[in-house]
Parts: sequence; structure tokens; C-alpha cells
Amino acid sequence: MTTSNLAYKRIVLKLGTSLLTGNSANLDMNIMSKLVAQIAEIHAIGAEVVIVTSGAIAAGRQRFKANHELHGIPLRQALAAVGQAHLMQVYEGLFEKHNITVAQALLTKADLSDRTGYLNARNTFINLLELGIVSIVNENDVVAVDELAGARFGDNDNLSAMVANLVDADLLIILTDILGLYTADPHTNPNACLIPEVHNIDTTIESMASGTAGKLGTGGMATKIEAARLATNSGVNVIITDGNQQDIIQRLVKGESTGTRFVPHTTKLESRERWMLSGLRTRGSLTIDNGAAEVLIHQNKSLLPAGVVEIQGEWQRGDIVDIRAKDMRIGSGIVNYSSADMQRIKGLHSNQIAQTLGYDYGAELIHRNNLTLFNNR
Repeated sequence: MTTSNLAYKRIVLKLGTSLLTGNSANLDMNIMSKLVAQIAEIHAIGAEVVIVTSGAIAAGRQRFKANHELHGIPLRQALAAVGQAHLMQVYEGLFEKHNITVAQALLTKADLSDRTGYLNARNTFINLLELGIVSIVNENDVVAVDELAGARFGDNDNLSAMVANLVDADLLIILTDILGLYTADPHTNPNACLIPEVHNIDTTIESMASGTAGKLGTGGMATKIEAARLATNSGVNVIITDGNQQDIIQRLVKGESTGTRFVPHTTKLESRERWMLSGLRTRGSLTIDNGAAEVLIHQNKSLLPAGVVEIQGEWQRGDIVDIRAKDMRIGSGIVNYSSADMQRIKGLHSNQIAQTLGYDYGAELIHRNNLTLFNNR
């Protein structure tokens, strides 16, 4: 395998708890060693790799021998605190055998929620990649109570999509203990068929992802579909497949198709646009009429108040809002007016803004330079 065999250069690799433990209660060192060896092989020929790993709580459970009276979230936070150190120690030891330096990054939603935090994290990851260092990323379970309580963002599937977005990845590989997305749950339905490729994540696809999470993990197939939607909307290829297959990582980065591949809707977006589309900082939404949607999509114009028919949420000037039309999200943008102001001027012509508010910040609710759309809409 040579450099020319790489179909993808920059890869984010998400490793799930069920894979890393072999569906047991403890980390499976044999499985982890094989995965690291595969990563080392592609790294040696020029692939840039970021790992988003689960397994901290499982590792903590393995190491946490003392009797205790903690229950629920406090127990899981304690397990994560103990386990994260052990998990990183395992990775360091395995990669050291291949002379690869690793770096640890613990992230929460808040770390990426503002523009400065997003750019700081991005710059750090890009520098590490350029130095040939493999970053190992995990959700910071010690402080991310929402994750442990099962909040929607709180899983490493969606975190992996955010990281793929952050570093301009060519490919996001989500390795789990199942071959991919099936038409039904293959554990209970013998007639379930693997779906090899998905071009559009619609309600039909979502309904096929209704399986539950593994007994040790926080995410199921539904969260993997959410992650695939976010990543493909940012121009990233996504593959969900079984990490126990022989040489699976090498095969995927060479361009082999196995598991379920999600085809990106667009080319890679400029990082500012990806940040807006990520939804990390969204404060509400504007619903626009069909005429305004046509102008935005086909004429690259700014959004004016005349096209707005409904406002949901509360925000201030400079916040990010979703733009919706025909019952779907078509993009996001940075607003020039607060939600309170927009409630007063929606549907009006731009020359009525100052008369209505007593001041104005320009004719546009969202200027075209602060607006980004999904190209597939």
C-alpha cells in the first residue's frame, strides 16, 4: 500500500464502546491493538488521523475497584474521571510501539459553541495533524452532565461529526459492532438487508435507524445517522461499518466500499460556513416564504424582512439562526436584528424598518455574506 493508494488523506475515526470492549465489560486489548496497528500503517504513508474514542466509562468500571455509594450521574462521572486516564494510557502504550506520538483532547459542547473557541480548537487540531501527531478526542464526561443524562448532543457519534467538520476531514469512519445501516434491526429480523449507500437522509432512512444503543454505549444507529447528516452537509464522506472486519481501516481509506456509505451533499464548506451550519450556536429559526427561498437559493441575495413569515426562539443581534422553508432547514445565518425587533418588522419592506423601530442596522435581516445554505436544498 503506497501513498497513491489513499483515496482519503484526512480521516476522523470514531471508535465506539461496543467495539473497543468486544461487547464485554472491559476494554479488549487485542481489538484495540489491531485497530492501532491499522491506524499506524496508514499514518506511515501520509494519512492524517484524528480518533474520537468512547470507552472512558467502561475503562473506569474496569479500574474502579473500591466499594462506593455513588449512583447515577455522579458514579458515571467518577468512572469517567478514572477511566479517561486509563484509556489514554492504553492508547499511548499501543501507539508508542509504532513510534507515533498522541495528544489528548477533551471537549464539551461549550468548547465549540462560540466562534473563538471553535477557531482555537481548529487551529490546535490542524497544527497537531501537520506535526504528524494523532489526536485522541473524547467528550469530557466529567463535566458534560447533559451527555450522561442522554441529551441529544451528548454522544461521541455527533462529536465525531463536529470534529470532522472542524478539521476539514475527507472521511469520517464510524466503527461499531454492526456492518452498517439495515432496512430493519438485523438482530431481530432475519429479512433485514444492508443499505450500501445513502444519498439523502430522509424520514425513511431515519425510521430504519430506530435500534437502541449498545449496553455499554450512549449512542445507537439513530445518533450515527444524525452524525452522518451533519458531516455530509459539510462535504465530508461518512462510512458506518463493523470495526471487527479484517484490515477494515486500510480498505476504507483505499476507497473500498463496505458497510454503509453516506454521500456528501456538497463540496467542503469554508470553515465559517461549517460553524454556522453545525447548529452549535443556533438561537432560533426564521421561516421564510417560497419567494424568499427562491431568491436566497438561486440568486445569492440577502434575506430581507419582507420574506419572513414566522419567528421561533429568542436571540440578540449577531447570533446565529436557522433558516427554514417548506418545512425544512435550508441554511443558517448571522442576524442583524434581535428576535424582538424581527417580530415587529417581519413581512415589512426594508424602507419601513427605521420608521417601525426608530433605528435600523441596514436593510437586510441577514446579509448574504453572513448566510450559508445547504447546497442540496
